[in-house]
Amino acid sequence: MTLRGAAFIVGAYEHPGRVLPNTSTAQIHVEAALGALSDAGLQLADVDGYFCSGDAPGGPLAMADHLGLAAHHIDSTDLGGSTYVAEVSHAAQAIAAGKCSVALITMGGRPRSAGRRTPPSTGPAYPFEAPYGHSNPASYALAARRHMYEFGTTPAQLAEVKVAAAAHAQHNPRAFLAKPVTIEEVLESPLVADPLHRLDCCVVTDGGGALVVVSPDVAASLPRTAVKVLGAGEAVKHTELGRVDLTHTGAVWSGPRALAEAGVAHGDIDYVSIYDSFTITVVMTLEDLGFCEKGEGGRFVADGNLQVGIGALPFNTDGGSLCNNHPANRGGMTRTVEAVRQLRGEAAQAVQVPDCDIALVHGTGGWLGTRMGSATLILGQEDA
Repeated sequence: MTLRGAAFIVGAYEHPGRVLPNTSTAQIHVEAALGALSDAGLQLADVDGYFCSGDAPGGPLAMADHLGLAAHHIDSTDLGGSTYVAEVSHAAQAIAAGKCSVALITMGGRPRSAGRRTPPSTGPAYPFEAPYGHSNPASYALAARRHMYEFGTTPAQLAEVKVAAAAHAQHNPRAFLAKPVTIEEVLESPLVADPLHRLDCCVVTDGGGALVVVSPDVAASLPRTAVKVLGAGEAVKHTELGRVDLTHTGAVWSGPRALAEAGVAHGDIDYVSIYDSFTITVVMTLEDLGFCEKGEGGRFVADGNLQVGIGALPFNTDGGSLCNNHPANRGGMTRTVEAVRQLRGEAAQAVQVPDCDIALVHGTGGWLGTRMGSATLILGQEDA
């Protein structure tokens, strides 16, 4: 079974809040759900499939009850930052199998207001890694340092990713950091985990988002512009009992699977939404997806190659997780929402990619330096 044309995204919504001290996480899910359904021209009563991550308040059962959904298909997936890229694929699979016809996917979090009260991992390796300083920044810094050692990647090349994200964020009035930055400013910001500086790291915000994925018949009945799901891929990369290669990600498997199912090549991609938890994440992901050779990522992102109107591969035109929005470490949601905007021609005018017909969305979950998961989506115009 192929997913190409099996489902369409008809609703997409990004919560406008970035600091929400007086809004509960459940309410963020509700507001995002209503926003996406309104965008699609649908109502809660139309939903027969519900999807969210396991970190939703009470999980999908409690949230389905809270939303008043009569859903007969429910899915809870937790792949970290790639969760909501994978959930689009899972919704499309459920629709193709006849399990539902209107799938609602919601996400919400309040890490900026509530802080992190639990460790980043409670898996079996946590007691053995935590005493040695394992953390999100440390793990990504480990991969960055190895990439520099193997391929000569420089801190200035990593900074190019932040510069591109910031150049786009200045056109997003809701971006948490909307000010352009220079390579020098990135390199002069404090070190968080060598070689990653503060400006190499994503923002921490409250917020959320939602998507509505429907069957072809439902999409055809709605006046809203729909975005076709063309292909998807998922993969897990782990420590391989200590033989881990720090210089690649699960995108080496998820990317080719998604492209093959969609029947498109790299040259067909007009826009990429790449989860940018850290600048090194983008560099390694672009290599592993095949947009450049392994080790060439630093040079590939240089000289504005990721900026609209300047480079060959525009990315994260809302400012991404580096500048715009990053609630609950679930960047795949906002990456997918911005790809939908691009394909609909609804991105900010200054960063709208001309004739944007096909977009690639990629999410990274977990840690580049240890165990992680990847999810890749290929999305296209209704007639793609």
